[in-house]
Amino acid sequence: MTDIRNCASDFFPDIFPPRRIRILGAGRFGRLAARRLKERFPCARFCVIDRDGAKVDRICSEPGISGEVDECISSLWRTKPGDEEWIIPSVPVHVGFEWVLRALGPLGAVRKVVVPEQVDSKVPNPMRAASGALYASFADFLCPDYCNEPGDICTHTGKKRLGNLYEVLGAAAVPGFDILVLRSWQLAPGVGGYPGRTLGDLAAAIGAKPGGWLVATSCRCHAVINALEWSPS
Repeated sequence: MTDIRNCASDFFPDIFPPRRIRILGAGRFGRLAARRLKERFPCARFCVIDRDGAKVDRICSEPGISGEVDECISSLWRTKPGDEEWIIPSVPVHVGFEWVLRALGPLGAVRKVVVPEQVDSKVPNPMRAASGALYASFADFLCPDYCNEPGDICTHTGKKRLGNLYEVLGAAAVPGFDILVLRSWQLAPGVGGYPGRTLGDLAAAIGAKPGGWLVATSCRCHAVINALEWSPS
């Protein structure tokens, strides 16, 4: 099992509070993220990326927020995140997984594979996507978008939290696969993200060991999991 600090209990002190924030997606969740993060971190520099220029313009009408019209993953790859930058995924794409595929592609043979069926029994409320990804969640209900991800009590039910899903995933054992979990940190109610440099850590860790990998992004309650096979040239 490989660990890139995905189960740390506190923010990395050298990159919190965020100084630069890149929001991927300018739809409903991107607008919500921009508004709530701007309120909490008024001194941070914001950039919102979406291929829909009208949506970008709508968010960038707010002071202190710049925008870029582009496909989110392509833009992120072309202009690599800085050490002090946080990434807020607000698009229906597993950003961490797509980053790994782009990073390893020039270095050898990397291909997406379907997440093994054995994983379903190791996660709560598994849900399969047509893409081959697996979603997991401690919630069997629609979470309120204002949830601040408290450590002990569920915002919606008022009951004790069942655990941290990123820890559950990190401890999962699946024959033929190692697993890496990219933790999503709650920066504002309903808004999660991670330091941009952890994307590079993720790709480097996988690149160092050929074979099957499960790549997950997870907060305390929800996760998306993809799988790949990797062989360097």
